Amino acid sequence: MVKRKTSSGDAPGTSGEPSGSQLGEPATRVLRRFRVVFNSVKTHFQQVEKKAGVGGAQLWALSIINASAGIGVNDLARAMNVHQSTASNLVKALVERELIGAAKEGPDRRTVQLRILPAGIRVLRRAPGPFTGVLPQALASLDAATLARLDRDLAKLITALGADARAANIPLGQA
Repeated sequence: MVKRKTSSGDAPGTSGEPSGSQLGEPATRVLRRFRVVFNSVKTHFQQVEKKAGVGGAQLWALSIINASAGIGVNDLARAMNVHQSTASNLVKALVERELIGAAKEGPDRRTVQLRILPAGIRVLRRAPGPFTGVLPQALASLDAATLARLDRDLAKLITALGADARAANIPLGQA
């Protein structure tokens, strides 16, 4: 069967992308698995937002600050494995909502120490766990061999996507 070309070079009614049936069964199965993962993460973030009133990344930051009173922004960024500017933006939002306090106290007055406020504790009490998010918790439950294989395979997928590596420093709850 010959398909007529449109002025864009695609067959009528297509965008130039393969349809589900053209992907092939292995690719379709993997695509469905990604949908399950992404929808699980999305559902968790929606539950966090609904029950706690904060985003997933904010909740994670809040839980770290609660567990590590006096933590600085750089240490928060390291704990969350995000860029320092991302942690700063999270802190700014939490301070504006009066969930945490930020002050230059103690012997080193050059750095800001973060502490949770009563309103932040109330948010943590309302929030569904895990505070780190369902995907980090699920990954942490996998054995080393599975994680190594996933890492290699996802690196190939990222290369095929031509994705921007800087996206690795943005929590899913902020994407």
